[in-house]
Amino acid sequence: MTGITSEAPSRPNVRFRQVGRPLTRTDAPGKVAGRTPYAGDYVMPDMLHMRVVRADVASARLVRLDVSRARALQGVACALTAADLPDRAVSTDIPGQVGRKRLDTGQQILVRERVRYFGEPLALIAAETRDVADHALELVEAELEPIPGVYDPVEAMQPGAPIVTEPDNIVAERRIRKGDVEAGFAEADVIVENTFRTPFQEHAFLEPEVGLAWVDENDVVNIRVSTQVIEHFRPIADAIGVPHNKVRIRGALVGGGFGGKEDLTVEIYLALLARRTGRPVRLEYTREDSFVGHGKRHPFVLTYRTGVTRDGRITALDVRMVADSGAYVFLSPYVLLYALVAAPGPYRVDNLDVFARAVATNNMFTSAFRGFGALQACAAYEQQMDEVAKAIGLDRMELRRRNFLKTGEPMSTGFVPPSAIWTDRCAERAWAALGEPTPARGPIRIGRGIGCYQQSYGRLTFLHDTSEAWVGVEMDGTVVVRSGVTDIGAGQVSALGQIAVEALGTTLDNVVVYNSDSAVTPLAGTTTATRALYMTGNAVKQAAEAVRARLVERAARAFGVAPDDVDMGFNEVFVAERPDRSMPLVELVRICGAEGIHRSELAMFRAPFTDFLDPETGQGQAHPDYAYGAHAVEVAVDVDTGEVEVLKSVAAHDVGQCINPAAVEGQIQGGAQNGQGYALSEEMLYEEGRLITPSFSEYLMPTAMDMPKVECIILESRSGVGPYGAKGIGEPAMTPVAPAIANAVADAIGVRVFEMPITPERIVRALKRRDGTGRLDSPA
Repeated sequence: MTGITSEAPSRPNVRFRQVGRPLTRTDAPGKVAGRTPYAGDYVMPDMLHMRVVRADVASARLVRLDVSRARALQGVACALTAADLPDRAVSTDIPGQVGRKRLDTGQQILVRERVRYFGEPLALIAAETRDVADHALELVEAELEPIPGVYDPVEAMQPGAPIVTEPDNIVAERRIRKGDVEAGFAEADVIVENTFRTPFQEHAFLEPEVGLAWVDENDVVNIRVSTQVIEHFRPIADAIGVPHNKVRIRGALVGGGFGGKEDLTVEIYLALLARRTGRPVRLEYTREDSFVGHGKRHPFVLTYRTGVTRDGRITALDVRMVADSGAYVFLSPYVLLYALVAAPGPYRVDNLDVFARAVATNNMFTSAFRGFGALQACAAYEQQMDEVAKAIGLDRMELRRRNFLKTGEPMSTGFVPPSAIWTDRCAERAWAALGEPTPARGPIRIGRGIGCYQQSYGRLTFLHDTSEAWVGVEMDGTVVVRSGVTDIGAGQVSALGQIAVEALGTTLDNVVVYNSDSAVTPLAGTTTATRALYMTGNAVKQAAEAVRARLVERAARAFGVAPDDVDMGFNEVFVAERPDRSMPLVELVRICGAEGIHRSELAMFRAPFTDFLDPETGQGQAHPDYAYGAHAVEVAVDVDTGEVEVLKSVAAHDVGQCINPAAVEGQIQGGAQNGQGYALSEEMLYEEGRLITPSFSEYLMPTAMDMPKVECIILESRSGVGPYGAKGIGEPAMTPVAPAIANAVADAIGVRVFEMPITPERIVRALKRRDGTGRLDSPA
């Protein structure tokens, strides 16, 4: 169920003809009919099949690696080790800082001397068939000498801990200081301190990493791949030692990304073997490969100390965060920064001290995942709000109401978000929509919880983000959009088409969008950070409006009116106050074509450019804008078994302006499922860095049978900085779900489980440890 708020938006109502309608997405027919090709569907004649040889320990010295038996196997075309490669590490451009700054992940292409995590690639094999490649894999002899590792980020900071990243395993530190925290705590009537733990999380996309590479007649390495970033052609070229213009990334529709296909995955391996063999090479990870082949969500340890008056006013907040970076740096400094900025949530905190560190371990490396640090912070601050309310005997919704940021007020970094802050409206709507409580029965306890959030959309402003798009009108009035944006299943491409036809007065069935080809589409940056609609949507809008202005000017001359009097819609051009004075759009386009009036435009949208946050205080602007909303749930907990059933799930988000309500609803429902798994069941278990839950048999995601109907309440303030006032919803849809469930479970059983996922075992242990007052001290 989707509801559109009836409350007055921040901007006056405007009449859209295409935007705001639940139109059939341009990618929907092909997907429904099974005609849509994904990266794994592409094959070529004379194609080789590839496998990756991986380390079976997490911390070791490579003593000997012998691939001679694999090379000798009939049908093996190539077996490659680090000895066959230049001594290069993987580094990537930071889109927006291209040519100015690179992100040195420190990751080896293949292990040369030291293994730093379980599953780290040792060698590459290409063979005539999959079976031969699998057999060759078993013939590789790797002698690994185990060396001491470290698997807890807190332990990794202690003197004498094994060093993973020089000099002290700390890969990033960030801080925010605001006001006078000590004075704030002195003013408090009650101080509440708790420590929360959030886990690793697997992206678990339906489509594992897969790609096909070949070298064409121009000696260009072409890679058809499942990726969120086609601009990886630059680091791929650097890694294999060719000019940038000799690598072409051809993206396909992505069968799920969630951040897991933001980093390089199979691309460098494919490029290396395609060049080495001179033949097309295909690599598809098995599910087990995927589990150890890409970065996970960062686990965090978050300690919150909150000062509050008896009437519910927050006087001070001190936060300490430790994130597990795993074996390599990747995006840890940026994930940490997002968590830092998000630490107080959507609340007014005048006296604030946040100190965050990302620490290297011999666990699987961690990187981008939907929510990107802000989600882990939300998991802590929303549980802490319930604990504070409990400590002072105040209703938890009332505590939130008394501390919500209001529109025009500064946030943690002193920045005033430019858009409306509608957290209060969203929270009230979500909470009310739960309706009457479900009756308890027998050992079943019913609980309710809410989670509110503040989530950025768009990338860090000091990265100077840009996105380009080209829009043109053909002679028959149809529209073409070209953009490098990748579509990861959320309808990014369809949204661009809807924006273009809104501006150009035509309909969605009249547009074709060419996307994600690094050689022929304008570069649009990453499909990450809830930025595609904001950045590329604005670029498309700019380009389409430039074309529209030229068409309108010519139509105004034909009608003998001012350009402001001309309107366009549903393939007609007409005088706004005299719709009988009109002409078909195709007729106007032909006139413009005959007269040499330009019918296309290449536009670049630039995000706000700012300096980095103040290094001492963390004050300044970190992101272009923020989204706000809330998620409310009702759960049933069996106190005998610890099993949890989510009975009701209600999401209320201010999306600024819906481009396509059906697509927005899909994102919200998907976020609810993603967050429910994070809260209750998705657990990656490691022993000395070795993953012991490497498949969907052990890693338990909620299925359709575990999910309640998700009620979606969509509010539109029309205040966002995206096209037509839109805000992002990709990441925000997930962010508040897990703490809402955690708060509901605590409400049901009278005791909090401070570590996610909140499994039946943890619930039963918490109930057994509970003392006579119903309280449980949080872990140290």
